[in-house]
Amino acid sequence: MMSFTAVSIFLLLMLAGLPLAFALGLGAALAIGFYDLPLAVVAQRTVNAIDSTALMAVPMFILAANLFNATGITGHLFDLIRMIVGRLRGGLGHVTVLANLVFSGISGAALADIGALGNVQMKMMREQGYSDRFGAGLSVAAATIGPIFPPSIPLIIFAAAAEVSAVKLLLAGVVPGLLIALALMIQVAWMARGGKLPRDTSVRLEAAALRKKLLVATPALLAPVILLGGLVSGWFGPTEIAAVTVVYASFLGVFVYRTLTWTRFVAAARESVQTSASVMLIVGTAALFAWVLTIDQLPMLVSEYLLSISKNPLILLLLVNLLLLMVGMVMETLAAILILAPILTPALVAAGVDPIQLGVVVVLNLMIGLMTPPVGMSLYMMSLVARIPVHHVLLGCAPFLVPLFVALALITLVPELSTWLPNLIFAK
Repeated sequence: MMSFTAVSIFLLLMLAGLPLAFALGLGAALAIGFYDLPLAVVAQRTVNAIDSTALMAVPMFILAANLFNATGITGHLFDLIRMIVGRLRGGLGHVTVLANLVFSGISGAALADIGALGNVQMKMMREQGYSDRFGAGLSVAAATIGPIFPPSIPLIIFAAAAEVSAVKLLLAGVVPGLLIALALMIQVAWMARGGKLPRDTSVRLEAAALRKKLLVATPALLAPVILLGGLVSGWFGPTEIAAVTVVYASFLGVFVYRTLTWTRFVAAARESVQTSASVMLIVGTAALFAWVLTIDQLPMLVSEYLLSISKNPLILLLLVNLLLLMVGMVMETLAAILILAPILTPALVAAGVDPIQLGVVVVLNLMIGLMTPPVGMSLYMMSLVARIPVHHVLLGCAPFLVPLFVALALITLVPELSTWLPNLIFAK
């Protein structure tokens, strides 16, 4: 019954408009006090949750993304991709997808991708005659690649919550990330053909200009290569590679591009501290909330219930997909991962689901949830960046839900899409 009390208080506080982290923390703390458990547990569990080596990667990846953005590196990447594929029909749509794929190897977060690239993408598409709905919808959909392709902050959080290898989980996101990018580009090509989207005629693909832009952008393009190379080789874990990425971004900004001034560095650091503080507060309070559910043996009850429905891993994954899509509509991603991962993982692993595949499925479901009301943080972020009403962003997202659901179905039905690369690298 303690779980019921905690969940009831949490929902009431959420409906009252209390911020998510406080609703989670108060819900758990009041339930602990009501059932006469030591209140010292509140501080202990909250602090212990964020006292994690794996989670140290989160603020460092946030800082790295802000440093890349502050130095203007994202602009060089965008210009290079635009030069290569921009002249295709609907070319700026393809540029948007590929830019998010490349930048995902730096940021690891959907909102970071929207914040860094959204304004540039919308400005260019408006100049080329694209509708605001198309531009905003595609930008939001393409931002789902960031939390799947390494370095993925949600995958790191899932690894910590479900107690699985963070390195394997990050590598598991490579093929699904590429699959999502391909699905979105096919959708753009189809819409370009039917809607006669324009070509980007303002940029010409000339050998001399391409070599010059490639030379300028190569140091930035090496960032994802260094990251993946470090993970695959085993030289770095997620935390170490996050620190290396910060150092590399600082080096590029100071010595290569020479655009990272002290003022910009301080601004990037300040923004990173604010974002990291919000993330870690949610991590701590969500972990406390999950502990209350665990003490009440809710994970065991859910596991028994799911296994009583079916022991077929595919059926259980489909049920989990439905659950997570609904949860993603109303709950913040990191909190949902921290609460649900310890509950769902034991049941699905017992049924034969690989926890690496499960991590990718969980995160992709919740990323799609970011595109749906009422919580839908990607919708609100894009609305602010593009300065258009939220319902226009939502309508623009609708066509791009199709390729995302196709990718989700494939990742659910074909475990090898997630498990092949980590199994190949870490073959016994």
